[in-house]
Amino acid sequence: MQWETPVRGDRIMGTEKKYCSICAWRANCQKRFSVVTDASGCVRCPDYSRDLSIKDKDIDAAEAACRDK
Repeated sequence: MQWETPVRGDRIMGTEKKYCSICAWRANCQKRFSVVTDASGCVRCPDYSRDLSIKDKDIDAAEAACRDK
């Protein structure tokens, strides 16, 4: 029996990027960049909430801008 990977829209579930730089709470976060990350660099933060104003195509640019600060 083969396992099928769940798909939501055009993304595979479980592969959504979770970075501090695209979190809705990043401006006021006290834990910013001090939370545990997994092997792919995604944060494991209970307060993480995706900022919906940042589109999927702009995530890489937001991450680069955050690193340059």
